[in-house]
Amino acid sequence: MENTARVKSEEMVSRIDGRLAKNKVVKGIFLTATIFTSIILIVLLYRIISQGAPYLTWDFFQNFASRRPEQAGIKAAVIGTLWMMSVVIPTAAILGVGTAIYLEEYAKKNKLTRWIQMNISNLAGVPSVVFGLLGLTIFVRVFGFGNSILAAGFTMALLVLPVVIVAAQEAIRAVPKELKEASFGLGATKWQTIYRVVLPYAVPGIATGSILAFSRAIGETAPLIVVGIPTFVAFLPSGYLDSFTALPMQIYNWTSRPQVDFHNLAAAGIIILLAVLILMNSVAVWIRNRYQAR
Repeated sequence: MENTARVKSEEMVSRIDGRLAKNKVVKGIFLTATIFTSIILIVLLYRIISQGAPYLTWDFFQNFASRRPEQAGIKAAVIGTLWMMSVVIPTAAILGVGTAIYLEEYAKKNKLTRWIQMNISNLAGVPSVVFGLLGLTIFVRVFGFGNSILAAGFTMALLVLPVVIVAAQEAIRAVPKELKEASFGLGATKWQTIYRVVLPYAVPGIATGSILAFSRAIGETAPLIVVGIPTFVAFLPSGYLDSFTALPMQIYNWTSRPQVDFHNLAAAGIIILLAVLILMNSVAVWIRNRYQAR
């Protein structure tokens, strides 16, 4: 009996030691991968900042694109990006949140809604170039918008729309049922409950997911190339049907040039793009933390 108990105890200790050893190995692998990835990111950021920071001058922000690197600037790209996002944000937000409200609050749970939900989730992972082809077919050719702000803005809105819908749905699902039942108990209608109870509670999740989706739209290049957005623009758009360029397109143009100075200008443009993305992500985190504190 004692020998049997001792053998079982030794086997248990051996198993525990083996599990601890495996845990240390796996932890070491993950730590190594994290350190390796961090080193790569730090090296890339250092190279971009060291190359682009000297070019971040006032003239760089005020000048238009030029064939001479010492005279080239990013003004048209920055203004064009703002024009494009003024189309992307309201279009994707209104359609995305509206679709999420319908699917979560009004639509019946049947095979059709499950099929729609599955396809929305799948669209969130479709390569961006596919949305570019869709925008080229619908907005450029069918509607005749050409390579305008509307064509690019609607194409980018389609790109981020599935992400906005999914984020809004998750935020709406997180609303406690007790709040909605209490609203109904007080005699509120379906829409009054959605407008005064569901949406205010879901705002942090909707805003966070939407801002992250919009930050993706700012940095995408492939859909703009497919739609036919020019890379060299030396003027500012005056309307939504005008031609324009955007930050990713300007950076793409500079990186394709053989001159080293243009590559440095591209690094400066990347710094600006990274700053915008970091700012948008910071706003998303701030909104989430503020509402969670409440």
